[in-house]
Amino acid sequence: MKKAILFPGQGSQSVGMGRDFYDAIPECKALFEKANEVLGYDIAAICFDGPEEELKKSHNTQPAIFTVSAAAFEAMKLKKPMNFDYAAGHSLGEWGALYAAAAISFEDTLRVLKVRGEFIQAACIANPGAMLAVINLDRSVLEKIAGETGVTMANINSPDQIVLSGTAEGIAKAEGLCKAAGAKRALPLPVAGAFHSPLMAPAAEKMAAFLKDIPLAAPTIPVLSNVTGKPHESVEAIRANMVAQITGSVRWVESMQWLAAQGVTEALECGPGKVLAGLMKRIDKTVSVSNIGAISDLEA
Repeated sequence: MKKAILFPGQGSQSVGMGRDFYDAIPECKALFEKANEVLGYDIAAICFDGPEEELKKSHNTQPAIFTVSAAAFEAMKLKKPMNFDYAAGHSLGEWGALYAAAAISFEDTLRVLKVRGEFIQAACIANPGAMLAVINLDRSVLEKIAGETGVTMANINSPDQIVLSGTAEGIAKAEGLCKAAGAKRALPLPVAGAFHSPLMAPAAEKMAAFLKDIPLAAPTIPVLSNVTGKPHESVEAIRANMVAQITGSVRWVESMQWLAAQGVTEALECGPGKVLAGLMKRIDKTVSVSNIGAISDLEA
């Protein structure tokens, strides 16, 4: 019986997240204090008290979700230690997976995510775009629609949920085509721009330069890459894949199917929300996912 640890991405945040870890476990409080020091502002206050509009800004959301996920990981190690065979994370969560596998330090992960959020925010302003969540439409149909409208299949989250990303004009056309093709729902997302699309190329270029100076090590367990759906093959592959991830598709379905094919039957979603547990139910029900997003989850 093999186990995987999973880390959530943007969209899993909520005001108040992480406060109970901070209050109950000194080691978790120390992580938040270290995060404040590294970032140069009070990320703990933004996690605990918001306001929501501030928490939703990418340059805050990304280090905030990671810090809470790291606190949950620390709490698990202290209170209910478990061993894992694989790690994976959704978009920014892949950095959490690399941290959990000792490929990067807590401090350097924060530095990366702070600038990642800033680079992406700047790219959103320079290259405005939009995203569309499509429910219950065959992938082959979506691929055709994406080709016709010039948009990208950004997040392949589950067999029945794929997110398109691109220019506002392209997404508007895709929305109409998806509805005409029989999609159960086609929902424009309240996001700042076209994440995981070529419109994020300026952010990827800046990240490539930034990562050259960030120390990375070989992971202690295999960490799955969003852009390949399989484990990173080397430290240099991590650098390349984490740059490609900014403009590339999140191949979550393939990643989770790969884990199941390796014999993974249990997974732990470590951090705020239960998005990944919900997706797994629609990808492969033979893999059960539990969550650690609060102290009460550890007790359960």
